[in-house]
Amino acid sequence: MIKDRAAAADQKSDREYDFSDDDFRALRDLVKQMTGISLAETKRELVYGRVSRRLRALGLKTFAEYRRLLQSQNESELIEFCNALTTNLTSFFRESHHFDYLRDEFLASRIKDARASRRIRIWSSACSSGEEPYSIAMTICESIKDLKQWDIKILATDLDTNILEIGRRGIYNQDRAKGLGAQRLGRFFRESKSGNTINYEALPELKNLITFKQINLTHDLPMSGPLDIIFCRNVVIYFDKDTQRELFARMAKLQRYDDLLFLGHSENLFNVSDDYTLIGKTIYRRSGT
Repeated sequence: MIKDRAAAADQKSDREYDFSDDDFRALRDLVKQMTGISLAETKRELVYGRVSRRLRALGLKTFAEYRRLLQSQNESELIEFCNALTTNLTSFFRESHHFDYLRDEFLASRIKDARASRRIRIWSSACSSGEEPYSIAMTICESIKDLKQWDIKILATDLDTNILEIGRRGIYNQDRAKGLGAQRLGRFFRESKSGNTINYEALPELKNLITFKQINLTHDLPMSGPLDIIFCRNVVIYFDKDTQRELFARMAKLQRYDDLLFLGHSENLFNVSDDYTLIGKTIYRRSGT
């Protein structure tokens, strides 16, 4: 215990800025209010590390000054604050079984049934830098040969405006594109070189299917639906149960009976929502009417 306290004291003394309990609580409360994200005490150093970059960028000397700036309702800085504390971990075809189900079950059924609707609406609700919606778009393009005869749209949303812009541009370096394979890179991306860096830009075939938009999942949802599929993966793990219940109640109103909801590998709807039935590994179907 004594060693732990000494280590904590040394860590504080090494900091560029003083960071009090009041600073942490105030910033934690604000990010919960604005984004629904609940930060545990264990995230204290994460908050200090990410928000101190904003102090440095603004030329501020204390967290108290930064808190006063946020309290003044400075809209641009409130956005930067949320962006700083938003986690953006993603990759192409992450949790691949969801894309297998999209191809082998949902799309295959629609294609086979000549009377089925050719209108499809899919929402990637926490799209980060765009790998998820582009993976959806690739699955659609690979599955549907007469795509021009269909009315398909993918809405890709996130809270972080900076990361959304990466998705809009659709340009990924070699590390981000790894795992796609030569066939997909050759069909869906344009390769370019900048010095020693190789980049891949998504072709219009994919981009034209996707609309990127900023949305805060803790606020009223601006779309009207109906949505055939909602990807809501690896985001609600950061929300408390009440926030999760409110979100999925709003999502359920945007879906019809049998529409689909995909969650992240560590997420579930137990004691959260009765509007969905589990039908596969983190795959839910809208139940009721």
